[in-house]
Amino acid sequence: MIKLNIAAFVFGCVLLAASSASASPHEAAGCGAGDCRDCHSVSKKEVSDLLKGKVSEVLDVRRSEVPGLWDVDAVYEGQKVPLYIDFSKKYLISGSVIKLESNEDLSERKFVSMNKIDVSKISLDDAVVIGKADAAGKIIVFDDPECKFCAKLHPEMEKVVAQHPELAFFIKLFPLPLHPGSLPKAKAIVCAKTKGDNSRAAVLLSDALKGKPVPAADCETDQIDKNIALAKELHIATTPTLITPDGRVLPGYKTAEDIVAAIKETVSQ
Repeated sequence: MIKLNIAAFVFGCVLLAASSASASPHEAAGCGAGDCRDCHSVSKKEVSDLLKGKVSEVLDVRRSEVPGLWDVDAVYEGQKVPLYIDFSKKYLISGSVIKLESNEDLSERKFVSMNKIDVSKISLDDAVVIGKADAAGKIIVFDDPECKFCAKLHPEMEKVVAQHPELAFFIKLFPLPLHPGSLPKAKAIVCAKTKGDNSRAAVLLSDALKGKPVPAADCETDQIDKNIALAKELHIATTPTLITPDGRVLPGYKTAEDIVAAIKETVSQ
């Protein structure tokens, strides 16, 4: 159940990371008299050695709120990712850790907070706007015209701006290689936008997402190449990917309620 934007970083639910002579937390003598965590320790260097060849860097290690685990902040392919190692130092865990009481995905929350983006680095001149261009809350979306999950997200974005006019979506066209037909459509949409016709660009995007034909681009543009390069620089590899006004990255389809809740979290911080 990997929900983070690190699809290539799937070791499996639980993998043997390294052999260790350390005793299992259930075998260590004396743990029953106090906090079992008092019987175990690990250093950043030790974790770096355990994960050598699996991640490029270990940033931090600390006791997790999940009993029997350490939280590990690491870097994989330029992206910061949350991992977990058990007290026996034999198992590496990647993926979602869910808190049952609140149904909160602790891993996703950590991943989002670790990978904030400086939104000032993202030009919005080519972005198709859904909502008011001068809205106080600007949500950036990397979108593919042939992405089925982008198609599902589109009406959710319209629902958000209808209920919250202070929010708007700025859509950056990011055609993926697995959708070869999306590149010419993206160029046509961007051409309409760069000519100052946001309404036509929005219609073309809507048509593309619905599987309708889109006329060929009527201009020469390298903006799509720039968007692809920017996505690579920001370590964005999937669509849709939303970026909140404070720079948090939210990969994947989200409901209107999910989006509004994420923005409220921004305001409350």
